[in-house]
Amino acid sequence: MTTSETNRRIFIIVSAMALSVGFIKQALSQPECMAWGNLTGIRVEGQLIEFESSLCLIGTDLTQVSQTAKEQQRPDYRLEGNRQTIQTSLGDISFVETVEELGDGKALLNVEVKAEKDTIISGAFFCLELPPTDITDVVIELIDSTASAVAPIPSFQGRRERRFNRNLQASAKGARIILQHSKIEVMVNESTEILVQRGNRFFGTFGNTRIYFGLMLGAAKKDQTAKKTFTIKASGQIDKTPIQMSLDAIKPGRAFDGIGGNFRLQNPDMDPQVIDYCLKNLPVTWARVEMPWSNWHPVEGVNPIEAARAGKIHPSVNEAMRMAQRMARKKNPVILSVWRAPSWAITGEMSFRPQGGLRGNPLNPAKMKSIIKSITSYILYLKEAYGVEAELFSFNESDLGINVRQTGDEHAGLIRSLGASMASQGLETKMLLGDNSDATTYAFITPAMEDPETHKYIGAISFHSWRGCDNWTLSIWADAAKELNIPLLVGEGSTDAAAHGYPDIFLQPAFSLNEIDMYLRIASICQVRSILQWQLTADYSILAGDGIYNTKGKLRPTQRFWNLKQFALTPSGSFHLPLNCDRPNVSCVAFGDIANGVYSVHLVNNGATRQVTLSGLPDGVKQLRLYSTDHKRGMEEGKRIQVTHGTAQFTLDSMSFTSLISIQ
Repeated sequence: MTTSETNRRIFIIVSAMALSVGFIKQALSQPECMAWGNLTGIRVEGQLIEFESSLCLIGTDLTQVSQTAKEQQRPDYRLEGNRQTIQTSLGDISFVETVEELGDGKALLNVEVKAEKDTIISGAFFCLELPPTDITDVVIELIDSTASAVAPIPSFQGRRERRFNRNLQASAKGARIILQHSKIEVMVNESTEILVQRGNRFFGTFGNTRIYFGLMLGAAKKDQTAKKTFTIKASGQIDKTPIQMSLDAIKPGRAFDGIGGNFRLQNPDMDPQVIDYCLKNLPVTWARVEMPWSNWHPVEGVNPIEAARAGKIHPSVNEAMRMAQRMARKKNPVILSVWRAPSWAITGEMSFRPQGGLRGNPLNPAKMKSIIKSITSYILYLKEAYGVEAELFSFNESDLGINVRQTGDEHAGLIRSLGASMASQGLETKMLLGDNSDATTYAFITPAMEDPETHKYIGAISFHSWRGCDNWTLSIWADAAKELNIPLLVGEGSTDAAAHGYPDIFLQPAFSLNEIDMYLRIASICQVRSILQWQLTADYSILAGDGIYNTKGKLRPTQRFWNLKQFALTPSGSFHLPLNCDRPNVSCVAFGDIANGVYSVHLVNNGATRQVTLSGLPDGVKQLRLYSTDHKRGMEEGKRIQVTHGTAQFTLDSMSFTSLISIQ
């Protein structure tokens, strides 16, 4: 084999001997596990040694692979101390997976498999997918390997054979994977079948290398079970390079009001105390409340505003209007959003589950005049009886159909017609452009943006942060808001829309850190006016105890609560400021309340503890207050940081959210 041939191949070594590589031995580990059972890596000194695991079924050829993934199954997730337990299924194969932190860079995984029915497959596997990399940077060593004990698992034959090439099938007790800056070792409690599928080059990129560890091989019979135990150890070069950050305090950007909240009332037993606690302890600046349209106007032939004036108002409508009133009294702009429409206002039978691949129901085009009049009457009555003039109106996630479904053109048409109706009634309420389910569906707002007749009725633009918040996609929303010169809001802020189904995840430190990290990235790229947390009620609650999701004890703040409270240290009336950071794994954003001379810098450290030098602070800033939140601290104030000639130096702790607030 020539040298050039060697450089084009992944190295796979079959050996019983350990491979000696000079990596730094670490003392602590934290396996980062998603609620659906996939590990994204193991943190060593706070830095994530990346890989992604999954539970897989391989069909009769290697192209038929199903695997655990976000929002693809309905897992049951439990968090107890250092142990995480996930119960899930793929087709008729069920899994119970436990993940436990062992320390010293190790995690212990136990996987139990059961066939609920006879199932024709090649097998069930634990899969380890390596991060995107040039295949010349990967070395794989199988540990205590012997020849395969089973018949070869078939691979796809034909034109796409190279893409699904199986490089190796063998029996072994584990594998060591050597990457450019890290090492991952997987040991199995007993010898098992291992498949290695190397990455291949496509269109100038490399597919990811996968290693499959057999759990249950061959066609499965009903009630057949299997169990394997895996010990995963990660190590690597930990980046402790000092961080240089520079602030440009003389180039203020768009305004930032602070954090907001959603107040969709769904749990009359638990919502009140959670809302009271949040409003007492958080400086909420924006509020989004439900407009219970289906209960406001259930019968088309009945005038809803006359019925309300006569005292015939549905309790849910009264509660929602009182919630809006409560927020208006706090001088917060109020957004009204509709989830459920009256049956007369939609086409088809009302459904909250996808039908034919589509969710929700379209508005009935034959009823548009009545629809416009009905919605306008609600907003008028809210002003008349409760003294609240809503800032903005939207249909919740109508791009997806939760629960009214619209096309982009229909959305633009509604903005024109409903916007004109509200204006004709003397209302200041504007339309909220988008209010999309995800950042990825930005094409939905294009028709309205391209229609000049809609612009006078649009008061702000909104997306929800559940999916697709990569930097490129976020920049598209930022550009749209700048083009129309209107505020950009995150109407629903958080990271996992399905998390209510496995609420223990809300207490996981990695989940909490990922959420605030995303908020900082959104704020930095999009220069948002506000991020409205979903929710400040018992639903997706940032509190625990008092029976919320079966948590016991006194009502109390979680790490997610402290993250929001710390972020809210930014004074309302601040402006986004440019802030540069020269190292990866740190998200940061800065604000300036220039009128009052208060400057705020927020940082999330996804890496190891490092030293930071922050320059560019205004001359008047002499000290910085430092606050930290992590899995042990809740907005804990540290030692004040001295500022000399606009420069400050401080320590940024690993896996932490840190905020600096200036003192004159």
